[in-house]
Amino acid sequence: MSATLRLKKLGEAVPRGGSTVSILAVVLVFGVTCAAGDFQQKGFVEGQLRIYPQLTANDQAHVVGDLLARWEPSLKFHNGITLYSGFDVRTDSHHEVLRDLEFSWWDRTSLRPLFTVRRLSLLYRHKFLTVEVGKQFIRWGKTDILNPTDRFAPKDYLTVVDTDYLPVTAARATIEKGSNTVDLVYVPRFTPARIPLFNQRWAPPIANLTAREVGARFPGGPQLGIRWNHVASKLEYSLSYYDGYNYLPLITPVAFNPVLRRVDVVLSYPKLRAFGGDAAIPTRWCTVKAETEMFTTDTPGADKYLLYVVQIERQWKEWTFVGGYAGKVITERGGGLQYQADRGLTRALVGRASVNLSGNRTLIFEAVGRQNGSGFYAKAEYSQGFGQHWRASAMFTGIRGEITDFLGQYRRNSFVSFVMRYSF
Repeated sequence: MSATLRLKKLGEAVPRGGSTVSILAVVLVFGVTCAAGDFQQKGFVEGQLRIYPQLTANDQAHVVGDLLARWEPSLKFHNGITLYSGFDVRTDSHHEVLRDLEFSWWDRTSLRPLFTVRRLSLLYRHKFLTVEVGKQFIRWGKTDILNPTDRFAPKDYLTVVDTDYLPVTAARATIEKGSNTVDLVYVPRFTPARIPLFNQRWAPPIANLTAREVGARFPGGPQLGIRWNHVASKLEYSLSYYDGYNYLPLITPVAFNPVLRRVDVVLSYPKLRAFGGDAAIPTRWCTVKAETEMFTTDTPGADKYLLYVVQIERQWKEWTFVGGYAGKVITERGGGLQYQADRGLTRALVGRASVNLSGNRTLIFEAVGRQNGSGFYAKAEYSQGFGQHWRASAMFTGIRGEITDFLGQYRRNSFVSFVMRYSF
């Protein structure tokens, strides 16, 4: 596996493509071409306040503020081509966001970028063929809370139980013929997941030591994937294959300071091949969904394992209920330390319930509980719209468990959050 070692200080940006000039160029392109097609836009400005009642050993902040502005213009031409785009500008009070004036294209920074291109792609649709090229979101799988087959969907895990998907730069072709769909994906450059910062409360623990990220080895090869989906009269199922890299890193210690009890670590991303499938079976009373993926690798230190999810989904009046089980089987242990955000939600009962109380009010509950009771988290979120543009949300997230459990290690990270959004 070819890789390049890029050394950086904690939270410092690695070299990346793009600059503020690129933003101006994109805006100019939109301005020149709007007359050639149907121009649409949407976006929002959102402020969030997160309150943590408890402190942690490496984080003494009770309150974290975040401000995000997102603009999503699109331009539909008359020849089957649509230009999609999205741009984010954000800042915060807790130094989880970079303070430089360049935007991020490849999303390879340990901190969130101040400016970023969230999406910039051309989509062409003609008869049975759809092709999209550029920065985009690619989602596979059918289950909720955990999707084992979602290999082209890295996440931002800076707040582990409140995540967001990251886009990838890819070429994607979808062929639809009757009840069959074939999805082909090519990603020329790897996009990693953004794991928690080592100097903040969501940091992955390393043997009760203070950790500092000093570098990252990013793989240089492409990622490939194919997924076949079939819709029958009483069953929908798919098979998928992925050849690329795990977006969750191995964490390798490279130096130790005994006086400060601090270990310097480097992140690397294992080679990964994955074979999976999913199915949805509608019945009179509910829909049964299942999804599984087998992960294999030849990278030293990386595990080989299988993830699976089985769930039942039911609609009742305005309510939607989802409940099931997420499991894992370790087929071969590699012995390395890997950040396990996906496996951390397995061997657990998972559930979600949501209801539309009226046209502008929603209520959502979500919970994940270990089968042995060693870790648990639950969310409750209420959201209400005001007029055409404003929406306010309040969410409580409670976390409990043992320090040896993936969820339980965050037992001091329960929080309340408040969000105010203006959409346009």
